[in-house]
Amino acid sequence: MFKSYRKLATVALAATMSASVLLAGCSAGTKSAGEQPSTGTSTGTNTAAKEKVDGGEITTAYLGDPQGFIRFWATTTTSTEVIDLVFSSLYKFNEKQDIVPDLAVGQPTFSDDKLTMTIKIRSDAKFSDGKPVTADDVVFTYNIPINPDYTGPRKGTFEKMQKIEKVDDTTVKITFKEPHAGYIDMMIYNILPQHLLKDTPVKEMDKSPFFKNPVGSGPYKLTEWKASQYLTFTRNENYFGGKPAIEKVTAKIIPDANAMMAQLQTGEINVIGVPADNLAAIEQYAKTNSKIKLQKGIPVSQYLFIGWNLTNPLFQDKKVRQALTMAIDRKSIVDNVVEGQGKVVNSQTPPTYWNYTDNVPKFDFNVEKAKSLLAEAGWKDTNGDGVLDKDGKNFEFELQVNQGNTVREKGVTVVQQQLKKIGINVTPRVVESSAFTKNFQGKNFQAIYYGWSISGDPNPKGIWHSSEIEKGLNTVSYKNAEVDKLIDQDLSTFDKEKRKEILGKVDALIAEDQPYTFLYSPTVTYAYPTNLEGYNPNRDGLKEIEKWYFTK
Repeated sequence: MFKSYRKLATVALAATMSASVLLAGCSAGTKSAGEQPSTGTSTGTNTAAKEKVDGGEITTAYLGDPQGFIRFWATTTTSTEVIDLVFSSLYKFNEKQDIVPDLAVGQPTFSDDKLTMTIKIRSDAKFSDGKPVTADDVVFTYNIPINPDYTGPRKGTFEKMQKIEKVDDTTVKITFKEPHAGYIDMMIYNILPQHLLKDTPVKEMDKSPFFKNPVGSGPYKLTEWKASQYLTFTRNENYFGGKPAIEKVTAKIIPDANAMMAQLQTGEINVIGVPADNLAAIEQYAKTNSKIKLQKGIPVSQYLFIGWNLTNPLFQDKKVRQALTMAIDRKSIVDNVVEGQGKVVNSQTPPTYWNYTDNVPKFDFNVEKAKSLLAEAGWKDTNGDGVLDKDGKNFEFELQVNQGNTVREKGVTVVQQQLKKIGINVTPRVVESSAFTKNFQGKNFQAIYYGWSISGDPNPKGIWHSSEIEKGLNTVSYKNAEVDKLIDQDLSTFDKEKRKEILGKVDALIAEDQPYTFLYSPTVTYAYPTNLEGYNPNRDGLKEIEKWYFTK
């Protein structure tokens, strides 16, 4: 399933296999597992230091196709992952959520009033067609989200940016409307080739041939995309970071997690996240087979949730939403559905973040209290049929989940069973991955079982600010004037301790309102070939694949 990320530079919908618990579509000083001793453990055959091989193929799989190759319109983790294969950006996030230079040279420098930011870029980068990457390409790229014709989901990320200017061929200057502490979320967008896109209107860019046939300056080139079947990538021999050792990457589209695990065991896939319901079987396979090794306990900045569409009268009463959360045994879901690979969360900041706090209102599992709250909201079983009703209407709704992620499908079944016990009828609806994403972004749901994968700055504007309802990622239509005020205040605050205080208040207010039932934040397990080296054990997916290599 698939994401960034919040304002949302870096929030993405979590629909990939690794997110079996980001959206999409999402800081300096962030404390993450990267600062701790690794909690990951490897199982399988250990490979002693051996000779590095030039070549080889990584084969992975996704539940659905990516949305395309321009990040301004992409909001899924699948899309982000393949974009990072093909493109470079000014900066990337490391496992600590700090920005590290990619096309940039060093860190940004600010004027004393924090209204201008200057960035130097390297002079040796080229697009895969041989054209150099220059400041003109950066200026062209960053003018897209501030263009009046841009209506994509990242508009809020760039609203504080007034303009971008070329200083010289290797220097750009960004001017802000006001000091903007969340600037780092602007830094990770793929730099596009002006020479290929300059005649494409912004309003047509996400429908242009380039969107699915890209030319970038990243470590790999897209060589083929056969929709609903596979994507293939070959290494960019002229990549400025050095030619990657891995020659080819194939990403299969397999809309069923069990089928992915079967292909892992037959060797048709060699890098993949292992869903919790398959973990025991794959652990046993890794012990008896020399082909794969497992990296367990990889911490990820994600959380799973049930989103309540607040335009639906069923969910407009806060007491009802609180009662729904109290009627769901979230710890049981963690223990029994995801095999303990997660932590119950009570608000919208993942535990990996420096500003995480659990000092928020909590609505722990309590069936009797849930019934009481529902009764206070007018929901009672007036006709004795076992179903709550109000004003002649039964309490029943459809809960969507994306097809192929069996862990989430099981989670929805548990929710259905638990809510039935208090007189609420839930109809699960399993939806094909791409249609599911469209339903979420188009607000075409009553309730939805999904996940966010968050990176970068912790400010949550893209998901929770009321200005993001119409065209952003606030798809449950949440409105709270105090939350809006605090989010805006945080974005102009550069003092980290003050920000932690402000963001803690945001988390508490959102927890009280329960626009989502926050479920859990997962840890993940990844399977890799036994003879693969160079990957970062604190990072999931294909992150930093340009550093990977096979041994012999």
